[in-house]
Amino acid sequence: MTDTTAPAVTEIARPSRLREFWYYFRENRGAVIGLYVFLAFFLVTVFAPLLAPYDPTEQFRDHALQPPAWQEGGSWAFPLGTDPLGRDMLSRLIEGARFSFFVGMVVVAVAATGGILIGMISGFAPKWLDTVIMRIMDIILAFPSLLLALVLVAILGPTLINALIAIAIVQQPHYVRLTRASVMTERQKDYVTSAKIAGAGLFHLMFVTVLPNCLAPIIVQGALSFSSAILDVAALGFLGMGAQPPTPEWGTMLAEAREFILRAWWVVTFPGLAILVTVLAINLMGDGLRDALDPKLKRS
Repeated sequence: MTDTTAPAVTEIARPSRLREFWYYFRENRGAVIGLYVFLAFFLVTVFAPLLAPYDPTEQFRDHALQPPAWQEGGSWAFPLGTDPLGRDMLSRLIEGARFSFFVGMVVVAVAATGGILIGMISGFAPKWLDTVIMRIMDIILAFPSLLLALVLVAILGPTLINALIAIAIVQQPHYVRLTRASVMTERQKDYVTSAKIAGAGLFHLMFVTVLPNCLAPIIVQGALSFSSAILDVAALGFLGMGAQPPTPEWGTMLAEAREFILRAWWVVTFPGLAILVTVLAINLMGDGLRDALDPKLKRS
């Protein structure tokens, strides 16, 4: 008698993309630490008005250059001390986090949107137009980024918004080249050929078929651009070409306090540490994103 009972087939459920991403991301402990620091940074920006003990521009002239609370002469009324005008350092650092987060978000959004659009056009354009676009990007990349940003801010005027525009323009060629390279690779694959045969239009082919498969390196570039934007706007603020006093931006705080570096170490140390920790955390997180999103780096 023939046994007609089919053997049971055990189907191995494939993990979700999010779970797979977290599996590879958490293998990089530095990236996990960077993520936690970034989340703390984000929460500080959201709840800054509640966390800051004073208005960041309020001046306590009787307490100018008061040291931190744990140092002789300090007071817990000003835990991190005060600046040369008697403003609370802790309040200004917390408010400065909001400006830095705003800077990173705006620069990445503007640079990525323009860069992806131009990169997609370049990847699908005729050869002559592709050559023109890429040579323009090469010219922009030939200039030192900070120097080019300084020139643009000098033309537009020294304000925080103009600094954001300048930094976004400087960073845009990186997105253009990265997007174009990804598009040129994806265009050769079978699924794009199938979409063409199925009658997909150019717009659908560019932004629905190809673009989603190009996002992994762009996301990593976005994380790294976020930290670069914070550094660049701090540099412009330090040079007097970014946010203007009394705006509590970290680079501007360093510029205002540089003449007191020997008398009051805290007025330059704390803004510098804030920039260092934030940028380092975002860079570590970017490394983790690269490891988790790049198939070539995933270990079986």
